[in-house]
Amino acid sequence: MQKRMMGKTGEEVSLLGFGCMRLPTLPDGEIDDEKAIPLVRQAIDAGVNYLDTAYNYHGGKSEAFVGRVVQDGYREKVHIATKLPVWAVNSVEDCERLFREQLDRLGVEQVDFYLLHSLNKESWEKAVQYEALEHLEKWQAEGFIKYVGFSFHDELPVFREIVDAYPWDFCQIQFNYMDENYQAGLAGLKYAASKGLGVIIMEPLRGGRLVRNVPPEVEAVFASADVKRSPAEWAFRWVANHPEVSLILSGMGLAEEVEENLRVLGEAQANALTKEELVLFKKARDIYTERIQVLCTDCKYCLPCPEQVNIPRVFSIFNDASIYNNIDGSRWLYDGLVKKEEDAGRCIACGQCEALCPQNLNIIDSLASAHRAFSSSS
Repeated sequence: MQKRMMGKTGEEVSLLGFGCMRLPTLPDGEIDDEKAIPLVRQAIDAGVNYLDTAYNYHGGKSEAFVGRVVQDGYREKVHIATKLPVWAVNSVEDCERLFREQLDRLGVEQVDFYLLHSLNKESWEKAVQYEALEHLEKWQAEGFIKYVGFSFHDELPVFREIVDAYPWDFCQIQFNYMDENYQAGLAGLKYAASKGLGVIIMEPLRGGRLVRNVPPEVEAVFASADVKRSPAEWAFRWVANHPEVSLILSGMGLAEEVEENLRVLGEAQANALTKEELVLFKKARDIYTERIQVLCTDCKYCLPCPEQVNIPRVFSIFNDASIYNNIDGSRWLYDGLVKKEEDAGRCIACGQCEALCPQNLNIIDSLASAHRAFSSSS
């Protein structure tokens, strides 16, 4: 397995990291140890040396699972990464309590890579308020963690602010060939790397959207290449092509997925894609983009809606479902809006939003289209 340097830490990590968020499960939802432990160890035996988990994965069971995986001599073969659930921190004392619980779950004395989980503008302010940074310093000084970082879900200016605010060792961002300019994006990748941070990539397949239900037009683009590759291989190679990337996380649930990912990321080198291959990604990106249903910019001028409809979120889910040919797969997100009474079905066509929209969108009709699409998929 190919290895890359994790920024200024000096640690060599496998380009492929095992994400322990989508493991095989039993009918009752519990992690299926008989399938999952051999699966992860299969990857470790082949050279993967980074396991990524978090406090909340698999309903809070993933950390204990990783603790079981690294028994029998496997602890010495891997770096363990987990994350502080900042959303659950509501006092200074919560930081210490949650971290001790994580160590107990993992059954280890030290976490190699420890992150503040899913930072955005609001949770970053919360982390500062409740002294999470001071706790990181203390735990690092005491030897309970080796390297400190954060995972991120917000806009580029917030990302730059967080990078500059603390002497981080690494960070974790969403990045794939459809998200080059989304959240931290390519600019954030390069900025973090320029500061010496290792950069870990999550969602290289955009939650599987780039490999499932691929539109025929996109399939035809990649099929025109001289080299034949699966959708997953194309997507992984695009991410690996960036030299600033230290490690790519993949949640693997089958032995075949482990084998393919090991092969692809064992071969994929930085700056290895040809000009012709890079053109294919642009063509695929353009096809996906043309499938956008509503040209909403998420400016939120339409809010607040008098009926509490979360208009930008409805359009974001609707667009995502259309782009990736996956209405049924996105319906659970829309159901979340229904439960919160923020869905498009609450629209009474008052027109207030349309009068405020700087894009002059036909919001009322688009909300109705979204609601019909998700209602008919049930």
